[in-house]
Amino acid sequence: MNILVAHNYYQQTGGEEQVFLAECNLLENYGHQVYRYILNNDQIETTPPLELLGKTIWNRDVYREMRSLIQQHHIQIVHFHNTFPLISPAAYYAAKAEGAGVVQTFHNYRLLCPNALFLRDGKICEDCLGKAIPWQGIEHNCYRGSKSASAAVVTMLTTHRLLQTWNRQVDAYIALTDFARDKFIQGGLSPEKVFVKPNFVDLDPGVGEGKGGYALFVGRLSVEKGIDVLLDAWAQIGTKIPLKILGDGLLASEVSKATKNLPGIEWLGRRPMDDVYALMQNAQFLIFPSKWYEGLPRTLIESFACGTPVIAANLGAMSSFVTPYETGLHFQPGNSDDLVTQVEWAIAHPELLSNMRHKARTDFEVKYTPENNYWQMLDIYRLAIGERSI
Repeated sequence: MNILVAHNYYQQTGGEEQVFLAECNLLENYGHQVYRYILNNDQIETTPPLELLGKTIWNRDVYREMRSLIQQHHIQIVHFHNTFPLISPAAYYAAKAEGAGVVQTFHNYRLLCPNALFLRDGKICEDCLGKAIPWQGIEHNCYRGSKSASAAVVTMLTTHRLLQTWNRQVDAYIALTDFARDKFIQGGLSPEKVFVKPNFVDLDPGVGEGKGGYALFVGRLSVEKGIDVLLDAWAQIGTKIPLKILGDGLLASEVSKATKNLPGIEWLGRRPMDDVYALMQNAQFLIFPSKWYEGLPRTLIESFACGTPVIAANLGAMSSFVTPYETGLHFQPGNSDDLVTQVEWAIAHPELLSNMRHKARTDFEVKYTPENNYWQMLDIYRLAIGERSI
């Protein structure tokens, strides 16, 4: 099968880029011809605002390039990851005009929420869910804290809702969890078009023993990731169990300050994946305090691959990913006191924590391996192209 995979890179790369690359490699490993179409948000800084608004709604250059690529390489499937803001929904129309199947993976909630997170002022917000015109996103400056930038996103969403782009130009959507699928259906997508396929780990890191005697956080240091909740919890936990923090981001200065003022916290910054996996394998458990619904972060899957249980906020994807007292524990979202309670329970029950390691690894082997993921993806592709020309 000839497949074109498209992704609009963010200015700060992260999990979506990892999934994009991993899925391209997976398809190639199974013998498919894969072509990559990539734009980068670094271009935004040099693009005048009105021109950027126009491209966000309909990028004519992308439309022409996409049609040309599909013709040149006899593409049967175009699989989109992120189209915002530069690829734009024009790319869907280009693919459909050339007779290719169109598949879109949802890594966030951009289609339903101007800031893509359902998060405002550190709390869940669904004010725009199901609204034909999500004007509240402009009122609350939801995108980049800017009324004009928020208006641009709302204009794009409203325009393509009126055109019925989302239901007419895309053959199949991939949601990462049942929770996400339900949200998109609630937001107006046809249930027959939304399929669940989780992310996966392409290189199995192997199981660790968890004998390092520390807790671990891996991720972006930002408000939506619950860094404040994590630091507040360790202000109480202290040296009962050390906390290692991996990652970088806007709240790096807050984390750096915490390492100086609070005992038991070590900030390691960004590290190569080999180092990340080694730290995961030796951690007693991973902490995942995110405040937004999340898609399905690779960090969670990687932790299970290492056999490391997860203590996660009982919210969105995390609610179904972690099975309490089997593969980890839940705490009340945003509640640092409850996080302390769960951490102290885990410390006090080493035998049960050891059992969780085995169950976490089994969960990975059953649900999140490349082989399982490939066959799920192929089924979705076949549905998108109506079984033609496979």
